[in-house]
Amino acid sequence: MAEHLGDRLARLRRLADRTQEGLAESSGVSVDVIKKLEQKRKHSARLPTLHALAEGLGVELTALLGDPPGVPSTGDVDSPQLVALRRAVMPPMFAPLPEPSDTERLTVPLMRRELADAWTIYHDADFGQLMAALPGIVNDARFLASVGTPEDRSAGQAALGKALQLAGHLAIRLGKVDLALSALERAMHAAEQSSDPLLPSMIANSVAWNYQRQNRLDDATNLAVHAADRVEREQQDTAESVRVWGGLVMSAATSAARSGDYDTASDMMSTAEKATKRLAKLPPPVDGRLVSVFSRSSVRIERVRLAVQHARPDEALRLAKGMRLSSDTPVSWRTWLLLDVARAHADLGDAEGAVRALTKLREIAPAWMRHHTLAVAIVGDLWAGSVRPPGLRKLAEFLGMTS
Repeated sequence: MAEHLGDRLARLRRLADRTQEGLAESSGVSVDVIKKLEQKRKHSARLPTLHALAEGLGVELTALLGDPPGVPSTGDVDSPQLVALRRAVMPPMFAPLPEPSDTERLTVPLMRRELADAWTIYHDADFGQLMAALPGIVNDARFLASVGTPEDRSAGQAALGKALQLAGHLAIRLGKVDLALSALERAMHAAEQSSDPLLPSMIANSVAWNYQRQNRLDDATNLAVHAADRVEREQQDTAESVRVWGGLVMSAATSAARSGDYDTASDMMSTAEKATKRLAKLPPPVDGRLVSVFSRSSVRIERVRLAVQHARPDEALRLAKGMRLSSDTPVSWRTWLLLDVARAHADLGDAEGAVRALTKLREIAPAWMRHHTLAVAIVGDLWAGSVRPPGLRKLAEFLGMTS
């Protein structure tokens, strides 16, 4: 089962070394509300209260609310699919490696196509389908990395690095940061033995993201900056290298913002957005699905997210206004943009604008919206308000708030 808001609040409060009284003082939220939440006598709170608690704890709102689950949780031990993923990432000791699915057809080009399709499934947030397919992909890539000529093995190591990187991303989405770090460490080892000179930097970006999720913000910033410098120093001016460099700059900016240095983060994002102009002058990647997500759209989406997270809703809406998303913008990025736009409208008291964005979000990703605590909190706030614009009832009914 998903972690209760009160349990998460108590855990974050203890990590911050705060008493309930201390959190009340730093957040401006009454001790009574904090006690009721932690004792589960109160199951939710209004969005302004959640904002205040997150600020008092020194964390971003999503750390308090949690991300939507990657797959439904039963509350039991690891599912068979998750066990299979763990076995693929960390093969058991003293056991032979699994036989590949089809040795006659298994080639590096075929594996790259399978990996590109798997990354598309990930960005579409179809985590259940990915959980089922990924163990076999990892096992097949590990086989390719161990057979053939040195050149064959080097190409196989690149495939293995991308497969393990994807396993790390999926594990982060599942809240399994231990498995994520194990997968990414193995991905980095494969990348360093691979034929892809950009792969170590791409995986460094994934590790930085994992550090962010652990609130290791200085570590995340330093890693992203170091890897970006390496790309700038060693790589040629190709679309692939620009995208990897840009993704790292965005990652460093996000860590800076979460550390409280919004001005530095904004400057870094502006630099990244200017760099996207170079992409139009370069031949596109052979398969962009296997390279870091970086485009003018992705930079602008991340800038909107940082603005709304730092209580700058006017700036967030200004950045989002008239935005034309490129065709390669993943569905997952579109959903985050709509949620952030809805949150900015709600923060400004514009219920109609929030409902418009949330309605679009429901059309694009209904299951994702149903499980996302922030989306539920925004709709709950609007439903409890005095103004109920057209479309709000349908959203409230969809989320089970009208009964």
